[in-house]
Amino acid sequence: MKATVLSGVTVAGLLGASVAVSASAEASVAKTSINYSTCNSLAACGGMSALIKAAKAEGQLNVITLPTNWANYGTIMADFTKAYGIHITDANPEGSSQDEINAINADLPTRPDVVDVSLPHAAVNDALFAPYEVATWKNIPTSLKDVTGHWFADYGGNVAIGYDSSIVKTAPTSFKSLLNPIYKNEVGINGDPNDAGAAFAAVMAASIANGGSVNNIKPGIDFFQKLKKEGNYVPVTSGPATVQNHSTPIVIWWDYLQASEISPVVKGWKIIEPTDATYQGDYFQAIAKNAPNPAAARLWEEYLYSTTGQNLFLQGLTVPAEYAAMAKAGTLNKAFAAKLPAPAKGAPAAVSASQAQQTAAAQVLLANWGTEVGDFSD
Repeated sequence: MKATVLSGVTVAGLLGASVAVSASAEASVAKTSINYSTCNSLAACGGMSALIKAAKAEGQLNVITLPTNWANYGTIMADFTKAYGIHITDANPEGSSQDEINAINADLPTRPDVVDVSLPHAAVNDALFAPYEVATWKNIPTSLKDVTGHWFADYGGNVAIGYDSSIVKTAPTSFKSLLNPIYKNEVGINGDPNDAGAAFAAVMAASIANGGSVNNIKPGIDFFQKLKKEGNYVPVTSGPATVQNHSTPIVIWWDYLQASEISPVVKGWKIIEPTDATYQGDYFQAIAKNAPNPAAARLWEEYLYSTTGQNLFLQGLTVPAEYAAMAKAGTLNKAFAAKLPAPAKGAPAAVSASQAQQTAAAQVLLANWGTEVGDFSD
């Protein structure tokens, strides 16, 4: 993805404006030795100048499971490297949230410094994460962050139904419409919902569309069981590749990822906000407690939650965590915001699930998905 710069401003200028720390605070902390593996705020890390210096000395940042066309991460990573001269290694770009957690637990020299995972994977792994509050912490809604700073949302979007109009001649407009026999061997989701946040969200959205709620994911599991019995569900990790090889001409996935990953490579790809459910979900940042490059990890978080970083997520058609605060402050890029997809006319009000609701739903999925729907080896 081609890197871009916000019109009329520089990365350094915007970042400096949003994470400024007083010179006296920096000088005060600078007098003592800073442990970048444990400092839990920009001030505790010596301020921006000290953090940048330490991160540049490390010269490396290990990330994981960040496709370059996912949420504008290609641009974000390129701009971060350009701004600070820090090399980024992105391991397993097409992996899942569970793969990210596994990589931290592997405790290898190449383990990730930071992760970007779904809430069910963030909320149960505090022990793996180092608490940290970015300078713009107050701009992140309380519902989107851990009170102790172990994890915090960076961006989100809605679950949508997409289809290849060159193959699928009758547009699916709702989850219930996907049970139509005309969609035999055509419908896929982006992985196992026990491992992948996007697939988890697809099941949650299906539940809402079928009489369930964020407190009851079981109707969503039942829906996919019916979809499988009908012969419509294709048990593969769906995405651009499976759409291009015609394995899954219909995909239930985040709207922003369909727009950035599938639309550019599949002519005639259509994205439908379903009429029977509007489910919003977010992804969450966390710093690995055993991060090989702890200063670079913290600088990365400051960058992501700066005005620049948040607007770059917005450019990727996601809703950044600080959207409301930036809109109020007038720092939101209005041109990017105008391109966000709108819910379907007549669709129910958008809903999202809390940490407790997602954690409970994850347990129900673990207990029922394998027996009712089956894994990808079936």
